[in-house]
Amino acid sequence: MSTRFDPRSLPGGRKIQTDVDFDPAAAVPADTPIAGRAMVVVVTDRLDEREDSIGPLVTELLEEEGFLVGGVVGVASDESEVRKALETAVVGGFDFVVTVGGTGVGPRDITPEVTEEILDQRLPGIAEAIRSSGLTAGAVDSIVSRGLVGVSGSTVVANLAPSRAAIRDGMATLCPLVSYVVAQLSAVDEL
Repeated sequence: MSTRFDPRSLPGGRKIQTDVDFDPAAAVPADTPIAGRAMVVVVTDRLDEREDSIGPLVTELLEEEGFLVGGVVGVASDESEVRKALETAVVGGFDFVVTVGGTGVGPRDITPEVTEEILDQRLPGIAEAIRSSGLTAGAVDSIVSRGLVGVSGSTVVANLAPSRAAIRDGMATLCPLVSYVVAQLSAVDEL
């Protein structure tokens, strides 16, 4: 059974960019290695302000690492909206889901709590590597982020803080590690 991702099905969700039914073979030349399919979820109560810069930045960084980005979705910082976006990505068979935003200590920062509910396994070493790297890069929101990294089904889910510095630094730390985990999960699926 194939599940199609439709961001319009998210309550209050806003479709920013999506191409979920893409054919990976048509998207890249045959000799180009593919790290996996990825989706980006921008979590914020200010979608209009952030959607134009965060989605394309994360997409570009993922594509540089060999991921095919099948969708970028913006959702409000609401428990049900974030959960539905994450569950849709997992059911949709994405290898990697990056959430951006909602990882701080404010009253509306609920992304880590929602993420924890859907994870089968946590990967705390990767989350700590992102925070440590953020400290070195001076990305304050990365340092105080409560973001998680883990696996839900065969999908790696990672939470990043929303500043450009935190995103750039976090993705540089995260992508090689996630590629390793995705390869491990793919090997398990083939057994």
